[in-house]
Amino acid sequence: MSEISENKNEQEKAPSTVKRVAAVIGIVLLVGLYLLTFVSAFLGTESSGRLFRFSLGMTIAVPIFLWIFSWCIGKFTNR
Repeated sequence: MSEISENKNEQEKAPSTVKRVAAVIGIVLLVGLYLLTFVSAFLGTESSGRLFRFSLGMTIAVPIFLWIFSWCIGKFTNR
């Protein structure tokens, strides 16, 4: 009986773990993008403007994508 309850607890924890990992990946992606844009701005490369616009777009797109991903996990796990 305890094995069944342990498996149930592990299955309940799995979606929140996936959401946490996705959130950490999103944070690392955005911070890395900001650092790359910051360095590019100081170096004065020709692509600095395009990289800045891309960074602004991803600042909006990444959280929206992560929210949709989190919502889908909730729907598939009936939470």
